[in-house]
Amino acid sequence: MNFLAIPPSPTTIFSSPHKLLSSGEKSSCLRLGRAEEYRRVTMRGGSENRKPLQKGRNLSIEAIQAVQSLKRVKNDLQQLDRVYDSKISRLLKFDMMAVLRELLRQNECLLALKVFEDVRNEHWYKPQVSLYADIITVLASNGLFEQVQIIHSYLKVETDLAPEIDGFNALLRALVSYNLGELAMESYYLMKKVGCEPDKTSFRIVIKGLESTVEAVDLRIVKQDAQKIYGDLLEFLEEEDEAAIATSMR
Repeated sequence: MNFLAIPPSPTTIFSSPHKLLSSGEKSSCLRLGRAEEYRRVTMRGGSENRKPLQKGRNLSIEAIQAVQSLKRVKNDLQQLDRVYDSKISRLLKFDMMAVLRELLRQNECLLALKVFEDVRNEHWYKPQVSLYADIITVLASNGLFEQVQIIHSYLKVETDLAPEIDGFNALLRALVSYNLGELAMESYYLMKKVGCEPDKTSFRIVIKGLESTVEAVDLRIVKQDAQKIYGDLLEFLEEEDEAAIATSMR
């Protein structure tokens, strides 16, 4: 399996050119090469952002061992290739997804991205907007904005996306929170394309969030859509402010 070590700053992880996928393709955009193909990158301190493993029914013994093994050798690219091949490739669907989510929880971004690459190539893989939202949230919170762009490009070419309103709202919230207005607008149009009608939460996130961002975004269509469904735009946007004030006074 292929992988590149985690850089110490939010710069690109790609040492070779990448291309965006055409519709229906699932081939890898994240070119995480084998150890011998890339220069060595200095890793962050081993104790930095380290979190305890989440134990219980969400992680089997095999999943826990896989996470521990990957973290233990992440500074040694040669060993990382071997450990990844031996620990990840043989995992079942439940364990593979558990490893992915645990790596995300521990901010092991590039380890998680590598696992996600393999997840997308599994026969059982079905795209979920909520998973994309989780990945993008973690990447953005760690300053890996180029990786956010590429993961978002994966989402845009996925087929058979479910109209997952909570997942789309989580995605919109993450993108708006990190001032990624263009991607937020693309996500808004994507949710409509897959038959997921925006709700009040969707409109509030996009309109109120992007009106205050420094990135120039045309919100006219979003506001028109909101008015067609809910009527007075200002009235329903103010509902959230009133609810928030009421909650804070309790």
